[in-house]
Amino acid sequence: MTILPPDPDLTALRLELARLRAAHWWTYDELAARSGLARRTLIEIEQGRTIGTLKSWHALAHALGTPLDELFSTLCRGHDLPGPSED
Repeated sequence: MTILPPDPDLTALRLELARLRAAHWWTYDELAARSGLARRTLIEIEQGRTIGTLKSWHALAHALGTPLDELFSTLCRGHDLPGPSED
């Protein structure tokens, strides 16, 4: 039997990005300048039109001063984080 992982909560991830940007009081232009990403890319990620690449999320985490694993932990909202099983 194949056990599939739960779907990642992509909405939580993009909302966390918006929250962190707002917490710094940064506009899209400011975050774009600090991350090296295009303003349009940031808007599309926050509005859910694209997921972005691992490289873009890495740049965002550095720009926002947030560990990448902490940022990505939002993907598991609503279900347990993966880890060692208790079998």
